[in-house]
Amino acid sequence: MTAYLLTILVVMGIYMLLALALDLQYGFTGLINFGLAGFFGVGAYASALLTLKAGWSPLASFPAAVALAALLAWPLGRVALRLRDDYLAIVTLGFSEVVRLVLVQEQWLTNGVQGIPGVPRLGASWGDTGFSTGLLLALLVLALIVTVAVLRRITHSPYGRTIQAIRDDEIAVRVLGKEPARFKTQVLMLGAGIAGLSGAFYAHYMTYIVPDQFVPLLTFYIWMAVIMGGVARLSGSVVGAVLLVVFLEGVRFLRGVIPGISDADMGSVQLGVVGLILILFMRWRPQGLFGARGAR
Repeated sequence: MTAYLLTILVVMGIYMLLALALDLQYGFTGLINFGLAGFFGVGAYASALLTLKAGWSPLASFPAAVALAALLAWPLGRVALRLRDDYLAIVTLGFSEVVRLVLVQEQWLTNGVQGIPGVPRLGASWGDTGFSTGLLLALLVLALIVTVAVLRRITHSPYGRTIQAIRDDEIAVRVLGKEPARFKTQVLMLGAGIAGLSGAFYAHYMTYIVPDQFVPLLTFYIWMAVIMGGVARLSGSVVGAVLLVVFLEGVRFLRGVIPGISDADMGSVQLGVVGLILILFMRWRPQGLFGARGAR
């Protein structure tokens, strides 16, 4: 039971980081990013490969995973953010699929569909699996605290007010002499770096990663967490990620309640229930749990 609870907490923490990254991009800046899973996968594979093939320590690979994910976001921003917002959604979704296909095809580096096994756990040499999981969870909580503090400082600063102005009226920001594309690119890179950090945590927790773990469905889940918690609310992103994991795990127990559901059918049932929950939120609480009433 303890191992299961630790697993739930780790997954919640990873989803919280992803939700914070997306909320910074969409909630505060208005960037529609459908490629979050791609940056997540880049961080996971970068950390795993640097640890296994380059001989880096796991902790040393984390900053590299963040930097690589952020750098890959720069050309996307330069290309797409000078166009309409819907182009960014298309470009980021395409980027996510390109990343997954590269992970599948470049077998000399990523081992293709067989994935990368044996990714070392943090502190595995110091104790058993329970100790390493606890250490990873502690570092994940620390990363969350630092991320929330940094994002809170950013969003409450003049820089934060500028990106929110870009979200609300980009033309007015241009009239005031600001260049929205530069701010958008910076926010896209920062959010991608946070997603890369969450991917590094994921790789060293799972110890085995494959391309199918980084499909667009993951991005949909994080969008759902942000919507449920409340857009442009850091606390909403955190609580939304908790609710998402609770819903996803709670659906697993439906097999014991609803007769005739096989293990093979549970994936479809899970998607149906999660979709229904999202519809109910959009109908009765479109502003999310922490959004201002009447906001949409």
